[in-house]
Amino acid sequence: MPERRTVALVTLGCARNAVDSEELAGRLAADGWELVEEAADADVAVVNTCGFVEAAKKDSVDALLEANDLKDHGRTQAVVAVGCMAERYGKELAEALPEADGVLGFDDYGDISGRLQTILSGGIHASHTPRDRRKLLPISPAERQDAAVALPGHAQSVSGEPTPPAGPPEDLPEGVAPASGPRAPLRRRLGSSPVASVKLASGCDRRCSFCAIPSFRGSFISRRPSDVLGETRWLAGEGVKEIMLVSENNTSYGKDLGDIRLLETLLPELAAVDGIERIRVSYLQPAEMRPGLIDVLTGTDKVAPYFDLSFQHSAPGVLRSMRRFGGTDSFLELLETIRTKAPQAGARSNFIVGFPGESESDLAELERFITEARLDAIGVFGYSDEDGTEAASYEDKVDPDVVAERLARVSRLAEELTAQRAEERIGETLRVLVDRTDDEDGVVGRAAHQAPETDGVTLLSTDQELAPGRMVEAKVVASEGVDLVAEVLSVEGTGCTEEAGR
Repeated sequence: MPERRTVALVTLGCARNAVDSEELAGRLAADGWELVEEAADADVAVVNTCGFVEAAKKDSVDALLEANDLKDHGRTQAVVAVGCMAERYGKELAEALPEADGVLGFDDYGDISGRLQTILSGGIHASHTPRDRRKLLPISPAERQDAAVALPGHAQSVSGEPTPPAGPPEDLPEGVAPASGPRAPLRRRLGSSPVASVKLASGCDRRCSFCAIPSFRGSFISRRPSDVLGETRWLAGEGVKEIMLVSENNTSYGKDLGDIRLLETLLPELAAVDGIERIRVSYLQPAEMRPGLIDVLTGTDKVAPYFDLSFQHSAPGVLRSMRRFGGTDSFLELLETIRTKAPQAGARSNFIVGFPGESESDLAELERFITEARLDAIGVFGYSDEDGTEAASYEDKVDPDVVAERLARVSRLAEELTAQRAEERIGETLRVLVDRTDDEDGVVGRAAHQAPETDGVTLLSTDQELAPGRMVEAKVVASEGVDLVAEVLSVEGTGCTEEAGR
């Protein structure tokens, strides 16, 4: 009988990282590893790190150190770093953090089982030397699909040959998605939420001066629609009701497949998958929004009219320094176009304050935009230099104390405005997906304008027992900050109204 090997995956960062963790879980389960929830119960703790900003890097290091402490008084024998921070820093991270028994990059994902077994057995797997992954793929997007490069979410090995499944589908452990196509990864769900993310693509071709992500995630490459559809069908079979499409830039989907409008075709097909109740698209670039895409997002049944728009700023001069496009007026026009087609549409964005060269008038312009935009959720970040980015070399840096003051000022404004926006929704009737029930909050769900973890929730007032995954119609009666309180009017699929259920 084979020796029992246990592994726990600790995931930090964004939804893209969460998908990568489930891909690693699928590979490990297919090779006989037993997945456990708690690092303390695992032989190997794998920490999927985030390398986006300083705060995220610190969280990743803290998670690695916390997992390392388990080696002194628990089952854990090894701690391994994977993910963006591991890919971005490689040997440098391994030298700075000897507590990690291994630092694995994306090229190691194809044989993650073998790498972990080597480390668990006391062997050493050399940490990789970081490289600019944009240079690994052809410049022409049309030539990238068959490139011999490891791409998380695409199940492609560095040899150029597709990574084969561990065996025929019938030989895979229960709960592991079979690799249905040459780039479709094995996947195993970590958790039982009724929502799951699906990758549309990896990498990014944009060259924003503040962002290091393309250097360690690589150039943009789409997943094939058949793989996205196959994975969505499998997730529906696992009980998932809402799919969130993620990548570094969803508006570019299909450009390397010869059809920049491929997303407009794919969305109705995904919405038609049996069991799926909602499709949500995240990470949209304002400069790449097309009339046809807006039409599909606002007019397709089961596709949420949800616009996660990456504005970053609204003062034209700051945007040019960021290597981005647009400005306050064009952004407001875009939002007006969306709301003309779907008045209840949700919109959210993130903003950077204190960017090099940002003046008080630039900040006032950003405040004007945020005030007029009526966004449902706003994230505000203070600028800090990121290794290897163009902006790090800019000379006209804003004093850190001024950055901190501007961050606090705009954050206060954002909190006030998003609370006002939630209040505006009182009286609306919304379609709400039940996420969870607990003793403290009762029945908690999300409407179409509320993405998981980032945009607030809807607290449902009902006497009925509603399990996660149920879809209800509810009327908003109050707001609490960005959160809504709504009375259930009817439960889909039961034919019962709230009154009938009492």
